[in-house]
Amino acid sequence: MYDAFPKTRVKVQGGFNGYSAIQTEIRRTKSNVIAVECYPAINEEEILERLIAPLEPGLIIQATEQFYTVEKVTTMIEENLTEDRIFGVVSHHQLQDFIDGKQQEILQQKIQTVLASNQSVVVYGVGASLLYPADLLIYADLSRWEIQKRYQSGTYSNWQANNAGEDPLRMIKRGYFFEWRVADRLKQQLFNSIDYFLDTHQANQPVMLEATAYFEALEQIARQPFRLVPFFDPGVWGGNWMQETFEVEQYKDNLAWSFDGVPEENSLLLATNTIQMEIPANNLVFYQPAALLGERVYDQLGKEFPIRFNYLDTVGGGNLSLQVHPLVEYVQKTFGMTYTQDESYYIIEAKDQASLYLGVKNGTNKKELMKALQHSASSGERFPDEQYIYQRPVKKHDHYSIPAGTIHSAGANTVVLEISATPNRFTFKLWDWGRLGLDGLPRPVHLNHGEPNIVISRDQDWVEQELCNQMELIAEYPEWQEERTGLHKTEFIETRRHTFTGKVLHQTHGSVNMLNLVEGEEAIIESLDHSFDPFVVHYGETFIIPESVKQYTIQPYGRSIGKQLMTIKAFVR
Repeated sequence: MYDAFPKTRVKVQGGFNGYSAIQTEIRRTKSNVIAVECYPAINEEEILERLIAPLEPGLIIQATEQFYTVEKVTTMIEENLTEDRIFGVVSHHQLQDFIDGKQQEILQQKIQTVLASNQSVVVYGVGASLLYPADLLIYADLSRWEIQKRYQSGTYSNWQANNAGEDPLRMIKRGYFFEWRVADRLKQQLFNSIDYFLDTHQANQPVMLEATAYFEALEQIARQPFRLVPFFDPGVWGGNWMQETFEVEQYKDNLAWSFDGVPEENSLLLATNTIQMEIPANNLVFYQPAALLGERVYDQLGKEFPIRFNYLDTVGGGNLSLQVHPLVEYVQKTFGMTYTQDESYYIIEAKDQASLYLGVKNGTNKKELMKALQHSASSGERFPDEQYIYQRPVKKHDHYSIPAGTIHSAGANTVVLEISATPNRFTFKLWDWGRLGLDGLPRPVHLNHGEPNIVISRDQDWVEQELCNQMELIAEYPEWQEERTGLHKTEFIETRRHTFTGKVLHQTHGSVNMLNLVEGEEAIIESLDHSFDPFVVHYGETFIIPESVKQYTIQPYGRSIGKQLMTIKAFVR
């Protein structure tokens, strides 16, 4: 019953399906200067041919013409890109920093000449809104997961890069550390000026919605439970449990990951009475941060969604890479991030010989460990993990904390619900079992970053005492109980597990809540004051409760009535 395309119902009016209807609406506005601002990796050629050209304006300008050359832009951001295949440094640029003033002035004079002859002008592309004051501003948007798929296709470039077909990891790095940052800053600056939002996720099937209705939809979502559109991805260690259990993407060899709770990259699928529109979930964070996150969390972290849920499936597959996440000071000084990826592994399924690598064996010497890792990296010889790394068996519904600095890996025949802080690119692989990636290239190993972040005192004894199944009973009633579980005391995210056969009263604890139904077929979420419609979730689905909800109930539903269910909930302490 897992819903791989969950719709979020909103009560707004309007909307336009298809280029013909969109063109009719644009003509109705009788605008002299139209700007179609585009998020990076939008198919600008389709926008030109299917939307703009049929309008027959007197002048069409691609916004790229006002910016510095590809070479100069790349030179300006060299420090952000670095030579590394994966890691860069977060850019603090504005898109305006890359405008060639002289070229922009020439284009502006062209526009004025055309307008003087009573003809219309359309500017389109990334930065279109920066060229000339527009009478009508349309924002063509795209989610980051769709962007990554377009990079992998080999037919799209990064903004001002002309690098189609380049190593997708390098393209994603440029997106993550540079262009998505500047594009998001511009988008938020334009919120008060945008007239329409345009969805072009599906080729030649555009959907457009008035900005007033779009923002009203976001306000509604920030006050009700909702799900994101999950995405799935294969990997060299991937398994088949998700394909079989969720009945998704069974045509692929395996699925290693599912990202079902990552607003930074996932989409929201808005559904009204007339349209269905896919939008970046991050826009909800940008537009309704206080209602969604809570005032306290917003004050602490800004417009950053702090929690992420994702699956790691190795059933029938192999071990994850042996890895470590950076300590806070290191990620701040080295990459320009404000916080790091503390996490936990909640065991959803454990088949025969399922295990977890966590910490080092008692008495492990860090110099000897690094010498062995470096030898394996340079020679290709097997790293003798059994000499250095602590491995323990796991069972279903175990929960293991993995604070930054702890060596870890999920073993084969395991399904993990990974609950972590949001920064998601800062995994330093120490050993990858001698494998190549799906692209046929060696998977990047980063011992230079890993070594200063390994906390060698996290040995077997410490791990067993501090990180393994740290359960604390919070409340117990006839029909339900609540436990604090999983996340270490040094981490800012707290997790609670509820086991129940009846109605459970939940508090948001002053923070956005992210939950997953980890046991049972169906559950229903309801409002105490009827401020949102009842919301049904199914086994394995991740869902979000905005902080503005304050209180809500969850109870068995449908075929699960009379049975025992379990949810895991995360929030910012």
